[in-house]
Amino acid sequence: MISGRTGILGVIGHPVTHSGSPAMHNAALQATGLDFVYVAFGVPPEGAAAIGVAMRALNIRGLNVTVPYKQVVMDFLDEVSPEAQAIGAVNTIDHRDGRLCGHNTDAHGVLASLREDGGLHRLPPKVVLLGAGGAARAILYALLAAPEVEHIALLNRTVSRAEDLAAALHGGSRVTVGDITDVASLNDAGLVINATSIGMEPHSGVSPLGDGAGLHDSMVVLDIVYKPLATQLLQQARAVGARTVDGLGMLVHQGARAFELWTGVVAPVHIMRRAIQPA
Repeated sequence: MISGRTGILGVIGHPVTHSGSPAMHNAALQATGLDFVYVAFGVPPEGAAAIGVAMRALNIRGLNVTVPYKQVVMDFLDEVSPEAQAIGAVNTIDHRDGRLCGHNTDAHGVLASLREDGGLHRLPPKVVLLGAGGAARAILYALLAAPEVEHIALLNRTVSRAEDLAAALHGGSRVTVGDITDVASLNDAGLVINATSIGMEPHSGVSPLGDGAGLHDSMVVLDIVYKPLATQLLQQARAVGARTVDGLGMLVHQGARAFELWTGVVAPVHIMRRAIQPA
């Protein structure tokens, strides 16, 4: 039951009505018996500057941050974690004693998903990363932090954006950039990650790799798109015998990390996953 003591958690974005986070986090809160409620706050652009003031005034304990505010919120935080600073984006705000601290849990989420869902306790030496947007930035940070990853091929439709991202994260000789149609990069790759929105509903019939040429059975393929779960890319990968990982795992694990930052309680990952798993 919600009472005067119930703490507030939530997600901010524009739009945010599609978010699965309320279902996921409220299931976790119920399972752990914590007296919090998690809600979605649709914040229009003109209200963005007041987010920090609102958190303090309403004593909101924590927020997830989604598009388009992952960079905007950094301007009013009291502290930004080194990881979020390096990635250049905040997706979680922790409010303690009037101080707002920004974190980025996406890097944790992708590595946890690859480990738990893809069986990759050690990443392969060659990785292909598709995309150069916000999600790709966090994933590239995570890959560069893994010493066993020797080479990352960063492919994007606009090559200059990939070049900018590689330079911003100081990829050096470990990162080469190219066009997303460069299927030769897939030849000896042990892992392919799609960090673009290509294949997301309502355009679920397309793949970032076109006809899927270059995919092979010695690789793991992760698609961070989770609507639909069985994207065209993952169907292509399965057809050649590759191991596949859908986008639900990254979503759940980044949310679980945020839950633990706010509450100090181990997140019930299986319950969070079940809450947003399509029927």
